Formats: sequence, C-alpha cells, structure tokens
Amino acid sequence: MKLSAIDIGIILAYFAVTIIIGFYVSKRASKNLDSYFLGGKTLPWYVLGVSNASGMFDITGTMWLVYACVVYGLKSVWLPWLWPVFNQIFMMVFLSIWLRRSNVLTGAAWLATRFGKGRDTELAHISVVVFALVSAVGFLAYAFKGIGKFAAIFLPWDISPDMYALIIMGLTAMYAVKGGMFSVVITEVMQFVIMTLASVAVGIIAIMRVSPDMLAKVIPAGWKSLWFGWQLDLNWTGILDSVNDKIAQDGYSLFAVFFMMMLFKGVLVSLAGPAPNYDMQRVLATKSPREAGLMSGFVNVVLLFPRYLMVMGFTILTLVFLKPELQAMGTNIDFEAILPLAITKFIPVGLMGILLAGLLAAFMSTFAATLNAAPAYIVNDIYKRYFNANAEPRKYVYMSYVASLLVLVVGIAFGFVVESINQVMLWIVSALWGGYTAANVLKWYWWRFNGYGYFWGMVSGIAAALTVPRIFPNLSELNAFPIILIVSTAGSFLGCLFTKPTEESVLKKFYTSVRPWGFWKPIYEKVIQENHDFKKNTDFKRDTFNIAIGMIWQVTLTVLPMFFVIKETKGIIISTIVLGITSVILKKNWYDKLQND
Repeated sequence: MKLSAIDIGIILAYFAVTIIIGFYVSKRASKNLDSYFLGGKTLPWYVLGVSNASGMFDITGTMWLVYACVVYGLKSVWLPWLWPVFNQIFMMVFLSIWLRRSNVLTGAAWLATRFGKGRDTELAHISVVVFALVSAVGFLAYAFKGIGKFAAIFLPWDISPDMYALIIMGLTAMYAVKGGMFSVVITEVMQFVIMTLASVAVGIIAIMRVSPDMLAKVIPAGWKSLWFGWQLDLNWTGILDSVNDKIAQDGYSLFAVFFMMMLFKGVLVSLAGPAPNYDMQRVLATKSPREAGLMSGFVNVVLLFPRYLMVMGFTILTLVFLKPELQAMGTNIDFEAILPLAITKFIPVGLMGILLAGLLAAFMSTFAATLNAAPAYIVNDIYKRYFNANAEPRKYVYMSYVASLLVLVVGIAFGFVVESINQVMLWIVSALWGGYTAANVLKWYWWRFNGYGYFWGMVSGIAAALTVPRIFPNLSELNAFPIILIVSTAGSFLGCLFTKPTEESVLKKFYTSVRPWGFWKPIYEKVIQENHDFKKNTDFKRDTFNIAIGMIWQVTLTVLPMFFVIKETKGIIISTIVLGITSVILKKNWYDKLQND
C-alpha cells in the first residue's frame, strides 16, 4: 500500500514525539529501582488505569478481535474470556487491594511476605522469576508477529514483516528502556488518546456507511445474537463457506462445552491474581490499596467502549464491502489480515495517518509495558538478590537497561520462529497459564501452602505447559489446560504436604497485613489471641456477589458499543438499562465500601 505524504508525516511525527518524551523524563526515572519500575509510587490511580488500558489495547489483540467478530458476530464477546478479561473484575473487587498491601517491587519479592526467607522461598522465588521471563518472552514474540504483519501491509518500504517488526520494536525500546515506567506511563496516556480518537472515527465511518439491511444480507442467522445453545449454530454456507471450516478448526462448534471450560479456567486463573507482568506492575505502583482497586476498575471503563467501536466498525465494513476479497482467498482466508485489509479500503487520507499512529501506539504501549516489567525480575530478583545487594541505585538502573535489551533480543528471536498470532496467543492464555494457576490460587487462600508447594507447583506446571503441546500436538490449547492444571496441582500438594508449614510468625504477619479470606482459621485463632481487636475479613459473600455483578457490568460495557455500530435499538436499550443497574449496585456495594488502608 502507498501512504500519502500527510499520513507518513503524521506517523513520523508521532514516533518523534514519543521518543522525545521518553528521553525527557528519563532523569526522573533513573533515581532508583522504585522510580524506574514503579514511578516512585507517585502516579495517580486514574493515570495508571489509562496506562494499563493502553497496554491492553494492543494491535495484535485487536487484529484477533476483528477476526473473531467477523466469524462469530456478537458471540465473539465471550471469546476474550480465554485470557480471561474478567480477571480485571476479580482484581478490582479484592485482589489488587490484597496485592498492594504487600508494598513490594515485583511478584517474586511478594513471596517473601508470604513464605518468609527460608530455602523454600528461594526456590519459589526462582520459579516465579522463570515464569515471568518465559511469559514476557511469549508476549514479545506475540507482539513481534502482529506488528510485522501489520506494518508490512501499510508502510511503504519493500521489506519483510519480520524486518519491520525489528525496526519498530527497536524504536520503541529506545524510550522504554531509557525512561522506565515514567516514560512508559506518560507515552501510554498520549497513545491512548490517539487510539480512542481513531476508534471513535472508525465507529462513525461504519455507522454512516453500513445500514442494518446491508449487514443482514452478508451474515448468517444468529450472528447478531449474544446468546447460544448447546451448538454454536452459525452456518456460513452460501455466504462465506470457508468460515465454517475455520469454526470447526477453532473447536468452538460445541459452544456450550467450550464456554463452560472457558469459564472454569477463567475463574481459576482470576483467583490466582495477576501474572507477573505490566498489569501487576501497575497495581504495585499505586499509592494505596484503595487506589489499586480503583485503578483496576477504571481499566474496564476506559478500555472496552472505544476498543469495541473500532472492532465492530471494521467488522461490518469488512463483511459488507470486502466479501469478494475474502472469497478470492478460497479455503485459506488469512483472518489475521482482515484488519489491515479493512483499513486500506475505508480510511481516508489524514485519518489514515492518525489511525495508523494509534494502532502503532497500541503496539508500542503493550510492548513498552512488557519490556519495562520483565527486567525488574532480572535486576531486583536475581542481580540484586544474589550478586550485588549493596550497589549504588544508579548501578541497578544501568543493569535494568542491559536486562531490557536481553529480554528484547530473546523475545525477537522467538518471534522469528512463531508461525501465527493465534498460535502464540492460545499458548500463553491456555498452556502457560495452566502451569501458573494452581500454585498461585493456593498461595492466597490456604494457610498450609508453603514455598516448596509453590516451587513444585510452578515447576511442574511450566514443564507441562512446554511439553503437553508437543506430546499431544492435536490437542487444542484450551483442552490441554485441565491436563496442565492437574499436573501443577499434584506438584503443589505433594511439594507442600511432604514438607513443614511456613513459620507461624510469617503467616501471622501476612494474614494481619493482607487480610485475605479463605482457609486461614488456624492462623486467625493465633492472631486473635495476641490482638483481640483484630477483625478478620468477612467479605467473601459480598466479594463473590460483586464479582458476578461486575462480570455482567463488563459484558455490557463490551456489547453496548457493538450494538451502537450495528444500530440494534433493542440491544442498545437493554444494555444501557443493565449497565445502569449494575453500576448502581457496584457503587453501593463496592465503591462506597472500599477501605482506606
């Protein structure tokens, strides 16, 4: 595609401004590790919320969402539960609050507050560092594949997708590495504004160009319905026949079974708390536990509405106007190319530059956030802990530069060998998270769980995540999750029950500071003997109710912009009513009851 001089100028100006901002704030970020990785815990919660949302508004994920919406229609709303997206509700209601009370720098450092300072904690510490680095490399490979495929279509130079990815990741790394979290957050806020403007523009274009009658002619029955039965019941025969093959290949035909497995997996993963990535980093960077909960809640508000205006906008433009191009691909439709194809056809000069800058910003924000989070584990949890505990603060910052470049090189190397976006995404959300789940659920809710249990649960889980897909190559990633979960759970219990419990003093300190609910009765009885004024956490029922309401609230925030774009009046009215009711309930039963620690 040949971009106009105006569009190229907008994109180059965006890159220049972003890099300048990153270098401008680098002095503030280079004071110490706390400043470099957490912004000195001085950033407002709503700024961190926008930053977190910007990191989740990634270009690769948006390409996948457009594909899902084209194929599955409104039912595609449920597919992001694979991540699961509703983990933000669990975090908003209680887990961000619990995590922030620990007052540490990384997830690995958190383990000392839970398990103490024995050998078992050292082993647990190593296992979570390994997981953090493996997942970071996976996310960087995922980003590499998406940005390369996207850039090769739009940018004017005749080079390979992998080379484009290499160049753009290198430019982004310049400010992310130099400026630390300050530059990442500040540029992410700017990037989110650009992405929101672009999303609204795409939604408006789709509303103006596509009528309900035009859409009805190119979609199967049930495409505009959010609901489903035992079967998916979407038949594309006579419209776009090859889509039926894609649905069968994805394994979603028995949608009720798929949905139940996805919900089961999603709840367990959500109960485990945030993975050691940029999401956890934003929580730890807030000023207080209350602000941590507010930040996680705010992510849902600012992320979902604009993103799904864009997703549904490109979806209906593609279905109505690009059907011949899709049919011409035959049985090998490249669904990951739908978003770039739609942009080339429907976005005018000037707006094209803004949109591409916005989508590049989406990539850069996710990439920069991941690149800023991962080195914290190398520097704080390996170098400082085991090799140089008393270095000057700036020495650690310089080592962070080196660690960032190391993670970047390894992530790019894996990106070169990955075949598709979907392949990496499914491995991360199903296989890898299957290995993470068991140990990280037990650490919050069961007093008897110790560092050895955590270590063996994580090691067996990561090993299973890496080997099960090779042993059973025809097994889908979601179906592999229970196998990996069983292996990890067995490792967790065996490692725990054959070793001594964590020291009582450590458990009491953790319980009184974090105040979790769950199976903590023996520790509560010890604490209450020493502190008669201590009040245990009795919010389990309220938190569970708020999670259920919050999940409904999140779904309505997702479908409302989609109904707007396709002009479904009934859906708009019902969604607005449900959104209003759930918002009032959350206001009274969650927001008003957030505690100031």
